[in-house]
Amino acid sequence: MSDILGGQAMADEPSISRAEIPSPAPQPGSSLSGHLQDLTDRARSYVEAANSINTRKAYASDWKRSSAWCRRSSLSPPHPATVGLYITACASESVDRGAKANSVSTIERRLSSISWNYAQRGLSLDRKDRHIAIVMAGIRNSQGRQPVQKEAVMATDIIAMLETLDRGTLRGMRDRAMLLIGYTGGLRRSEIVGLDLKADQTEDGRGWIEILDKGMLLTLRGKTGWREVEVGRGSADATCPVAAIETWIKFAKLAHGPLFRRVTGQGKAVGSERLNDKEIARLVKRTAMAAGIRGDLPEIERQFKLSGHSLRAGLASSAEVDERYVQKQLGHAFAEMIRRYQRRRDRFRVNLTKASGL
Repeated sequence: MSDILGGQAMADEPSISRAEIPSPAPQPGSSLSGHLQDLTDRARSYVEAANSINTRKAYASDWKRSSAWCRRSSLSPPHPATVGLYITACASESVDRGAKANSVSTIERRLSSISWNYAQRGLSLDRKDRHIAIVMAGIRNSQGRQPVQKEAVMATDIIAMLETLDRGTLRGMRDRAMLLIGYTGGLRRSEIVGLDLKADQTEDGRGWIEILDKGMLLTLRGKTGWREVEVGRGSADATCPVAAIETWIKFAKLAHGPLFRRVTGQGKAVGSERLNDKEIARLVKRTAMAAGIRGDLPEIERQFKLSGHSLRAGLASSAEVDERYVQKQLGHAFAEMIRRYQRRRDRFRVNLTKASGL
């Protein structure tokens, strides 16, 4: 497997974006025409655009780990049995020294990464091969547990969380804007921090904003393509996402590039770098804990249940409108995901025990 999973040359590739795109073979004694070279370069750019930056980083990291494991284990045959042994190691021991055994979802992503890398090199990996499929089924049965949905924060929770922030500081203004736009837009963490002030301003941007009289239009690049999200103005400036964005832009003196950035210089200056999406999760946890959200739970459980996804789940759970509007806002391909949140919202609204006379 040295040439596939464990090969030094492949393992040392710094980025998956270097996936090999075959070039047309020129006639003997000639070179590619300018037109064909342009098409080849464009094909490479399309390959890079096929997956998000975060996906490519994850795939590159997974590939590097699997390559290192194969070298340490002295495994070389390009056989599914080797992949089966690798995912067994992921599930039962630390592939990375000092780290925990991987979860089922992480192992499935590692398999996807290996398959993707195989495909880019003109190879194929049959994930239904018994050496892989049976081992993976056993891992799911042994480690699988009921999925835990993140706690949805409702409108009253958001208001309480906003009260924990300082309105007079740049950091407070930024954090208010992120909470409100994340909640009202039903955005993912990466979508919040991926926003730019206008279109085509950065290479790593995932969308941009346009402020209008009645609200704000977000143009977002998601997993299934581009979509538009409408964020209306609120009933009061204190809880209006558009007013919060306008305030942040004004006092941060932003004119170009990422919308949400680091606040530096002891809170008195705004940097040029885009925030990491993990900052959204930290913000939600910090403000929710400070506001006493789900204070009935032990602190460690509250930390686990509250996350950046709590904003997105909150909109889906609380919006009393036709589900198709919520589905469009969140960009879900299927309505069933929305119904999961609505079922949680509607629990015990109708008490059939009492209705039956008991």
